[in-house]
Amino acid sequence: MSPPQRVAAGSAFSISTTGSGQAVLYIVGPGQALRRNVQLGEAVSFPAGVLFHAGRYLVILAGPSTHTREMDVTPADQPHSLSFLAKPSRLPVGLQNGISGTAYVFDAYRNLVTTPLPVSFALSDQGGGASQTQTVTTRNGVAWTRMNSAAKEGSAKFVAQTNGVSGTRVIEEVPGSPCGLTMHATAAAGDKVDLQTTPVRDCAGNAVPDGTIVTFTETYKGEQSTADVPIKKGIAQVVMPAHIGARISVASGVVAGNEIRWGGR
Repeated sequence: MSPPQRVAAGSAFSISTTGSGQAVLYIVGPGQALRRNVQLGEAVSFPAGVLFHAGRYLVILAGPSTHTREMDVTPADQPHSLSFLAKPSRLPVGLQNGISGTAYVFDAYRNLVTTPLPVSFALSDQGGGASQTQTVTTRNGVAWTRMNSAAKEGSAKFVAQTNGVSGTRVIEEVPGSPCGLTMHATAAAGDKVDLQTTPVRDCAGNAVPDGTIVTFTETYKGEQSTADVPIKKGIAQVVMPAHIGARISVASGVVAGNEIRWGGR
């Protein structure tokens, strides 16, 4: 019995036999098993598409005597489809290496194509901004990369492509944390102070989304009062009790803004 040492997935192949009489041929491997009644001394032919799971197979010829051989089924060299994973699907602008992309290249039978192939990755701002590109050679059917998020908010298209097959994902890039947070204070009726931020933006100048919490803190004679206020129409505003000499500060998350010592004006 002489099976081929290596067969590409889905390809036609044949196994020659010697001797005379009847026998049964078995081919057993990962996810597949074939059985054929054979006439010894004749070749056993298998058409294309019969054996398609890549891996190592055991070939057994059971007749007057039993013979075994090993045979490898390899992935086809030509890619048929590509699975593309990108994460996260949403992230702040201006992050170095903040976006990762992984491409899995398959043949027509869903075997990973282990032949090294160049995969091109491209991340482009759908608003017409500059794009990032990188080409990576697959290893065992997989290629991966990292990209920076853009400086401006919006949707970005992330594409992986090789040999005519591609996958696309959309990444939402949102404003980052407030940057240069500042407020001003004015006297209000009833011994109150009106505190209002300037338009809140991130370090790239993108407007921070409404609903982001800004915290105002007033410290007076060892006592402290705070107010958590959501941004509305780009600013945060609150009215607090007015105490001459009080220290008033503003912050959003871990970002601290300016501090005012209230003097009554």
